[in-house]
Amino acid sequence: MTLIKSISGIRGTIGGPTGDTLNPLDIVKFVTAYATFIEARSKKQEARGKKTIVVGRDARISGEMVKNVVCGTLMGYGFDVINIGLATTPTTELAVRMSGADGGIIITASHNPRQWNALKLLNSEGEFLNKEEGNEVLAIAEAEDFQYADVDHLGHYTEDSTFNKRHIDSVLDLKLVDVPAIKKAKFRVCADTINSVGGVILPELFQALGVDYEILNGEPNGDFAHNPEPLEKNLTGIMDKMRQGGFDLGIVVDPDVDRLAFISEDGTMFGEEYTLVSVADYVLSNTKLSTVNCQLSTVSNLSSTRALRDVTEKHGGTYAAAAVGEVNVTTKMKEVGAIIGGEGNGGVIYPESHYGRDALVGIALFLSSLAQKGCKVSELRATFPNYFIAKNRIDLTPSTDVDAILVKVKEMYSGQEGVTVNDIDGVKIDFPDQWVHLRKSNTEPIIRVYSEASTMEAADAIGKKIMQVVYDMQ
Repeated sequence: MTLIKSISGIRGTIGGPTGDTLNPLDIVKFVTAYATFIEARSKKQEARGKKTIVVGRDARISGEMVKNVVCGTLMGYGFDVINIGLATTPTTELAVRMSGADGGIIITASHNPRQWNALKLLNSEGEFLNKEEGNEVLAIAEAEDFQYADVDHLGHYTEDSTFNKRHIDSVLDLKLVDVPAIKKAKFRVCADTINSVGGVILPELFQALGVDYEILNGEPNGDFAHNPEPLEKNLTGIMDKMRQGGFDLGIVVDPDVDRLAFISEDGTMFGEEYTLVSVADYVLSNTKLSTVNCQLSTVSNLSSTRALRDVTEKHGGTYAAAAVGEVNVTTKMKEVGAIIGGEGNGGVIYPESHYGRDALVGIALFLSSLAQKGCKVSELRATFPNYFIAKNRIDLTPSTDVDAILVKVKEMYSGQEGVTVNDIDGVKIDFPDQWVHLRKSNTEPIIRVYSEASTMEAADAIGKKIMQVVYDMQ
């Protein structure tokens, strides 16, 4: 089955039978459920005038078809639609706020291969629905008790192509984005935009920052030149290009431009986990210097590197961990008043801009840091604690009681000297010099086992040691 329904939205492969894939009939059902949910919430909030939804999409081959179905369904339900066209996820999030809309739908399957697409659902703040709200939408879809608008109350359709520029302008206006320093540095960058919307907006950003650039895979046709997840194994093309010389920095984004990875001038990976670490170090350093009595807090998810904790504490701040998932991270950030946060997959969330992962914000802050420090990217990377994360999995049988296993693992390690156990999302065992995180996958019958240590060998060893504990329980 390739139709996955979760709190983060609806995703699936294009084509095939209803109820099993992302096809027009199922798109109509879930968009109608979302519209029903938004209408009810808007009434409670005494929303003014006509209800409006922003729709943006990445450059996937199926995007035009899905967009037409989404927009038509919303209009049929009585919502006005603002179609912002080819747009990044963070651009669409900002467009909801900037237009005063009641919500937004982002048509993107993020880093999934070309045959996938998805509907990501936003509230009136341009933020993802939380777990309770997402489950409510799924329940409405399951009931299929829909009431569409009559002919006199159909929604209207408009197109607005101004939001890419408005997004970039908002990035340039951020206090810690040092545009003069970036322009003075005369950076030359190479960016892989994986044949999607990064190829549309990143050139505009680079021009605004005075950065010389070359774009790889820049045509936004959705026919991805390689696996779109920005991991080292998928990035041999840009890494080889960087090794040829002539560039200060390599930049890689995913198809909807909310994840960000850097490549050093010598063609080595900066490390996706260290995107957030480096940007947070810059923000913490400048906030510490310019703000009196400021609460310096950062947040990442439980499966992200502890280097963020180390960097935060170096600046006298406090670090907090959240369950995996962007909405969980943003919820924790609001709770603790974090000045920056995100996820180890290259997601930077900077509240001064908005509560959403934003590669444009990450790029501008990183270039500001690099320009002010006047160093090479590889030299900057060497200033951070060096950790390695091993990623393993435990395949489950239908009879496996995952929850019972995780409880037993928690009990086994709780109370041990120097060991901290966190169970807000599976079980994370924090040892003094390493950690292991076990969590049940939402999409596959597996337990994900992430572990981190000072070497890859040590990380893999501690992960497999805990995996053996689980095997012994089965």
